[in-house]
Order: sequence, then structure tokens, then C-alpha cells
Amino acid sequence: MNKEQDTIDNLIETLRDGQEGFKQAAEGVKDRQLKSLFEEYSRQRTRFIVELRSKGQTPDKRDSDASGSVAGALHRGWIDLKSALTRGDDHAVLAECERGEDSAVEEFRKALNDDLSAPVQQIVSHQYAQIKEAHDRVKSLRDARK
Repeated sequence: MNKEQDTIDNLIETLRDGQEGFKQAAEGVKDRQLKSLFEEYSRQRTRFIVELRSKGQTPDKRDSDASGSVAGALHRGWIDLKSALTRGDDHAVLAECERGEDSAVEEFRKALNDDLSAPVQQIVSHQYAQIKEAHDRVKSLRDARK
């Protein structure tokens, strides 16, 4: 497997973490606006996965790779989301979502420094901008609920 494919696979795994994390967050918050926002971010990550997969050479590894993100139980910054959800504290959920997004922003930033082909670089750059925007929105909402 080549370096670009490794980068794509890593980003897809990061996106799956966000997809599942936002889905769980949406299911766990009481505030309707937060629920709607988290659902939209989960759908956004699904779209991003499809975009990246279209540029990769390998099929979806979710079914065959036990180290995949769902099996890894949201390992990139989303680890404490379940405990925040059980407390029913929207501020804590926002804080955990921000932590997950910190990780996603970092993974995409690193990927942009890899030697990607122009089409993949364009997709990653576009997705990075939207992930950064989601991170900043979640952070702002978290700060507003202190």
C-alpha cells in the first residue's frame, strides 16, 4: 500500500470516529438545536468518507478490519463522550465533541503536509476547512454554556 493510500485510510478512520461520536452525542443531548447540529455533523462526516473513498484504491475496511474505528471504540479524542452523555451535561458533551474535533483537525493538518496527489489534496483541504469550522462552532457553543 502506498503512502497516499495510508493517509486516506487514516483520514477515513478519523472521519468514522467523528461520524459515530456526533451520532452518539446527538442521541444523548436534550437540547434540540445541539441534537440537530450533531446529526448534521455526523452526516457531513459520512459524506466526507464517501468523497475520500472515491479517491482511494481499497474498499471500505470497516467489515474486515478489527482495528477499525468502531471496533476501537472512538479512540481519537472521543473516548470520554459516553461518560459525558451519562451525566446528561450538554456542556460536558460539547467539551468531548471539541476534544474529538481537536484530533480530527490535527489529523487533517498532518495529511495536508503529506505528498498527496492534486485531487486528493483538494478534497483533504476542503474537508479540513469544514472540520476546522465545525471545531470552532462546537468550541464556541461549549464556551457559551460555561
